[in-house]
Amino acid sequence: MTLRYWTFFSALPLGLLLLSMQVNSALGNDDLVTDQGCPAPALSRLTRHKVAPGETLESIAQRYNVIPATLLGMNPALRAAQVTVGSEVLVPPFNGIRVEVPPSQSWQQIATKYKVRADVLFEANGCQPVSQFVFIPGVNWSPEAPSTSASSQFTKYPLPTKATVVIGYGWQINPNTGQVFFHSGVDLLAPTGTSVQAVGAGTVAFAGEQGSYGNLVVINHQEGRQTRYAHLQKVSVTIGQTVQPGQLLGTVGITGEPTSTEPHLHFEVRYNSSLGWVAEEPTL
Repeated sequence: MTLRYWTFFSALPLGLLLLSMQVNSALGNDDLVTDQGCPAPALSRLTRHKVAPGETLESIAQRYNVIPATLLGMNPALRAAQVTVGSEVLVPPFNGIRVEVPPSQSWQQIATKYKVRADVLFEANGCQPVSQFVFIPGVNWSPEAPSTSASSQFTKYPLPTKATVVIGYGWQINPNTGQVFFHSGVDLLAPTGTSVQAVGAGTVAFAGEQGSYGNLVVINHQEGRQTRYAHLQKVSVTIGQTVQPGQLLGTVGITGEPTSTEPHLHFEVRYNSSLGWVAEEPTL
């Protein structure tokens, strides 16, 4: 099996992530426009890329540091056909989706619906009142979003006890570099050697070392779900093995390139689509 899109980390070129109290107050008052030195709205900064011979959806996405799903979301015509030489592809400045919102929606309401941070959403749209079309940073377009929640089949917690979330899901600030990035899972603080267990029944799709993930276990579950357990000190399962809820997968470590310097479990939930395994916010 080929595992695609190991991580959806993508730097967001925003100058200010944490806005002032003035800007925060604007999140609930769409008539207020503040001058905070925000960048222009993402939808006003679209690049019109003319497809050259030999280019593919993947190569264009790589050129602009976005994922193919972002281009498919911005260009509906691409979903039914391959890119053609001479055609024009709209490319946003960073990963996300363009959505049409109902009248009278506030930024906070939109942020809650799409599970993104309201301050990041506000700034990505130029610190302006909500318009008919807005850009949601960090959300991956997919034609096959699941209709059921992951929590409907996951009955166990990935660690023996509830743990502190060091870095949550979504747009975050890297504590080591200060850069903004999209975190495709949650980092759960736990001592080195703590048991890591399967949250649900499934089959081990990968077990071993995988780049920045370090020692990684990937489990495929029913209903097109997948969970990932990264930075492990030790791996206790093998590819193809069937596991049950609560079964030992390995132990907490700090292998690979973890964002936090403290030992922790990086835990992800993904669902299968024609675009690959797409990340979603874990429900723990």
